[in-house]
Formats: sequence, structure tokens, C-alpha cells
Amino acid sequence: MCRWMAWHGQPVLIEELLFKPKHGLIDQSLHARMGAETTNGDGFGLGWYGTGEGPGVYHSVAPAWGDANLRHLAAHVESPLFLAHVRATSGTAVQETNCHPYRHGRWLLVHNGLINEFRTLRRELMLAVEAALVAEIQGTPDYELLFYLARTSGLEDDPLAALERAVGFVEEHAGRYGIDKAIQASIGISDGERLWALRYSTEARSRTLFLSADARSVKELHPENPRLQLLRDEDRLIVSEPFADLPGVWHEFPESSAVIVHPGGEHEQRPFRPSAH
Repeated sequence: MCRWMAWHGQPVLIEELLFKPKHGLIDQSLHARMGAETTNGDGFGLGWYGTGEGPGVYHSVAPAWGDANLRHLAAHVESPLFLAHVRATSGTAVQETNCHPYRHGRWLLVHNGLINEFRTLRRELMLAVEAALVAEIQGTPDYELLFYLARTSGLEDDPLAALERAVGFVEEHAGRYGIDKAIQASIGISDGERLWALRYSTEARSRTLFLSADARSVKELHPENPRLQLLRDEDRLIVSEPFADLPGVWHEFPESSAVIVHPGGEHEQRPFRPSAH
């Protein structure tokens, strides 16, 4: 469906994680190994936090592997926190407003997944969005609407609880229509300080998601790798699939779980349990 990544740590040039790893996100846009599709060429998006107010965002409907503007941008922008996404559409149009990350104020969200039979559910889900927010919805994908359901459900105060309520609401309404396997959700979200990520599906067979190990362990496991020796304690990377086959570097998210990465690299893991409104 899609592939995404999120970095939280020391400031790095974005190209170091997009283009230079053997199986980084740009390679995954052509050769995904763990996704529903091998190729993710229906657009690309990058959102990063820097010196300006709120995040910067770059969207393109071009395939990520052939976007020269992206290559130039990534080689000159340094950021301590950024999210990137390559898209394989599940049925909605290939257009810039449908590319991730979705942005609102200081918030960015990326995802890999779908709401099953979204066209059947869309009207009722849209009506549940706070009226003042409806006009801000620019695209047509299911997960932009889920983002706004989460905003309606208290995203600003507790992002994971808001997403639990939003996902639970989708499952509740899907059940009324007899829709099985209502949702697949691999989501990354940030406010510029913290990073949240979750892995969940109604059928308990979720899309893959991995968190990098702590820097000290990674450096001890792979002293021969000069790039890994540059890692600091605060560095954490979350990916749809590993960037390289390096034993001990990647920890797969358990089913129905979420991780919060705090400034300084400390992280906490907790269950993700959707609840109906």
C-alpha cells in the first residue's frame, strides 16, 4: 500500500536517510519487500521541522525515485525530526492533496493502510468530523478523514487516545454495515517535539512497523559500520520495513501496539486499544 519512515534525534541531512541507505525509503518506493505492493509510485511527501514556525512540507505526484527536486532538497535540508512517505493508492486519485504527510498547524501524520469499503462509510464518517474542521479537508483519502476524526476526538491533548477513539468509531460503523476487516493502520504522527507511532488492524494481521534499537546497542553490535558509529543516544528511527539487514538493529512493533518517542530519545511502548465513542 505505502511505505513511510520517521526520524527523531540529532539534526541530519535528510538525504542520509532517504537516499543513502541500501534499502531506504527511495529504494522501497521501487522494491518494497514487506508491503502489499512492490512499487509505491503514486506520489511522495516529506514533512520536516526546522527553524521556521511549524513544519515544512513537500508533496509531489511524481514517483519518489525520479523526483530531481526532492533529491536536491534532501541534500540541503537538515532536520532533527522528519517524516517521509511513498504512496501506493488504494483507489483515490493521484494528486498532491492526497499525498502525505497531512499537515495541520504543528502536526504531521503519515500512514500505511486503509479503511475497508471506505466509499460506503465516508458520508457517516464525514458527518462525525467537527463542523469547523470540515472545510480544511483538502484530499479524498480515507486516512486524511481519520486524521480529522482524531482531531475531533482530542488529538491536541492525547494523540493516541484520540486515534483509539477515531479507529474505534470506524470499526463501530463498519460493523453496522457488516464490513469485515474494517481497518488497517500503521500511523506516524508528530507535533514537532514528540513522535507517536502505532500498528493495528481489525483482523490482527497488521502491516509491518519497526523501531530502531538504542544507539549504544547498535554501535556495540556493528563496530565495523562507520555510519552507525555516528548515532547518539537521542536517535530513533521508525520504518515500515528495515533499511538494511543488520541483526539487532530493528525491533518489530508487536500487534496492536504504539510507541511514543520523547525528546532525548526515551521511548515508551503501550497497547493500542480502539474504543467506540
